[in-house]
Amino acid sequence: MTTDGLGPTIRPRRLRTTAALRRMVAETSVEPRQLVLPLFVREGLTEPQPISSMPGVVQHTRSTLKAAAAEAVELGLGGVMLFGIPEHKDATGSGAIDPSGILNLAITDVVAEVGDGLTVMSDLCLDEFTDHGHCGVLTADGKVDNDRTLAAYAEMARAQAHAGVDMVGPSGMMDGQVAVVRDALDAAEHTDVSILAYSAKYASAFFGPFREAVDSSLQGDRRTYQQDSANAIEGVREALLDVEEGADIVMVKPALAYLDVIRQVRDAVDVPVAAYNVSGEYAMLEAAAANGWIDREPAILETLLAIRRAGADVILTYWAAEAARLLR
Repeated sequence: MTTDGLGPTIRPRRLRTTAALRRMVAETSVEPRQLVLPLFVREGLTEPQPISSMPGVVQHTRSTLKAAAAEAVELGLGGVMLFGIPEHKDATGSGAIDPSGILNLAITDVVAEVGDGLTVMSDLCLDEFTDHGHCGVLTADGKVDNDRTLAAYAEMARAQAHAGVDMVGPSGMMDGQVAVVRDALDAAEHTDVSILAYSAKYASAFFGPFREAVDSSLQGDRRTYQQDSANAIEGVREALLDVEEGADIVMVKPALAYLDVIRQVRDAVDVPVAAYNVSGEYAMLEAAAANGWIDREPAILETLLAIRRAGADVILTYWAAEAARLLR
């Protein structure tokens, strides 16, 4: 529509004129409280060990892990997600259940350091602790035994709750894992420990750098239990099942290649939705920035904004601390 031939009367650009105006009418925002920082702690380290495929990310000592958690509180982050890397692994991942195992010790360390200032989350899976690298106990012919694995997850949940964790993150994609973990926690009188369910976790090529980060022993792949990348409806179904089983938050992983799934899950459930901005997504952007191909800091914030816009209420990201500083 025009006025006296002088140009359009409807000009959407008016709302983009100044930074203050753009900020005022922004439909989506990213806040530090919505970000969760994944942290790796390795047994036996005396100083942090850089992860070559994830520039700026390290395997922590128990001491530096506490310092990173304290900084997360100062930055106003929503939480930290802890991953433990043991010195010794075995076929059943017994170190995941041992009260003196590195992850359970790390939980206690961090809870003592931050108190109620941060939501302390822990990965509930066997893959970092098994010598075969799979997320569960194996049968004699090398397949992952779903139901025997569930029994191990129940023990792991009780161990992490006893260590003081606020929220457990069952990530192995075993059928029925949320129900078993909820029952185990409730039976042990840990009814206040919540569950962040890795509901739609895909067998993704973008997990590569993470396997270096946790010193993975995996041979083969996880396609028989993680989801097929072709399937979005299945991702929604998995999320709905997890809500029915007692999940407090459901998650889609990875994030960027599955923004459509995040949106579909957000529209389908009535609990908060998380998304994991995974190691490969982090590494790609860092590599492009290191080569001068993209402007790094705006790209980080745009990435997180896209995940929020897709419908994620919470984002697990290795940029959480840096993004909080940039957002300030």
